[in-house]
Amino acid sequence: MSQLFSPYTLRGLTLRNRTVVAPMCQYSAQHGVANDWHLVHLGRFALGGFGLVIFEATGVTPEGRISYGDLGLWDDEQIRPLSRIVDFLHREGAAAGIQLAHAGRKASTPIPWRNGFDETAAEKAELAFEAWTPVAPSALIHADKLGFTAPDALDEAGIAAVTTAFADAARRAERAGFEVVEIHAAHGYLLNQFLSPIANRRTDRYGGSLENRMRLVLEVAEAVRAAWPEDKPLFVRISAVDGSDGGWTIADSIALAGELKARGVDAMHCSSGGFDGYGLKPGPHYQVPLARAVRSGGLPTIAVGLIDDPAAAEAILTRGDADLIALARGALEDPNWPIHAHHVLDGADYELWPKQARARIRDKDRAMGIRQPG
Repeated sequence: MSQLFSPYTLRGLTLRNRTVVAPMCQYSAQHGVANDWHLVHLGRFALGGFGLVIFEATGVTPEGRISYGDLGLWDDEQIRPLSRIVDFLHREGAAAGIQLAHAGRKASTPIPWRNGFDETAAEKAELAFEAWTPVAPSALIHADKLGFTAPDALDEAGIAAVTTAFADAARRAERAGFEVVEIHAAHGYLLNQFLSPIANRRTDRYGGSLENRMRLVLEVAEAVRAAWPEDKPLFVRISAVDGSDGGWTIADSIALAGELKARGVDAMHCSSGGFDGYGLKPGPHYQVPLARAVRSGGLPTIAVGLIDDPAAAEAILTRGDADLIALARGALEDPNWPIHAHHVLDGADYELWPKQARARIRDKDRAMGIRQPG
């Protein structure tokens, strides 16, 4: 059996394999509430054999959403629609994770497929349109381009409220049945903004030194770990490097990994970027070295970023570069990627196919003379 399709255990959770669906915003919710789109979008990954499906960046406050179409978990009314999806994933053998997020100064932005805020009055009513002034560590706009708004700087009371909101959302996630919470501290959103000197120009105890810039992320991790059941894993997603001049570095990430491990975090999901001037060139496996470096800080890591070849994914694990393999756009393109990869790596094994399809696919393969044992 390949490592990729061997079970993997963190705390009280054992995943059926080491494939993960990374969070992908769908911009399709109203008032933060999940709907049928989210059920079908996420459910197909469980049918496709993934071990863990992580729901999109989910706002811990209304103003923490990237857009008005994002999921939220700041209200008890948002629990039941999420629970419906979680239950479906469980019935099909996948674990369910949720990424808790605050967009900071990158909040209140347009839906990507629209031409800015071009909603008509009728569409605004239909889509539950909202716009607001974002908040950030410092009153610095993310970029002087269409769609970004100058933020207000958080005071210490506001910072404390953010920490509380993350913990409260984790409690709601537990009620919804999730097995994993992932704290979003990547991609130039609020927690990444506090970490990075690009966005954090504060002169109080939340700015300046590395210790001070890490403070909010560590406080959020402590609060969420205290609110989240002891037997359930806690992940943190980071931009392991900003990839921009004067930004967060891989050495900073290794230091952060050690601090998070001490606070009960179980794995780091290693991405990159989020600010203007990003200098990494995307290509196959381009972020894997980041996962390998962060893993040296003592925490398991999740590798992500244009990993689509099953043999390459297996090699990442066998070399010890990472502990889990995440797909995002690759999963959109092929929701059955784990099933297909399992055939490639482990031969004529049909157990990942849903029971409703398993025998039919096997019979089709026999008739075609493919994927059969020698």
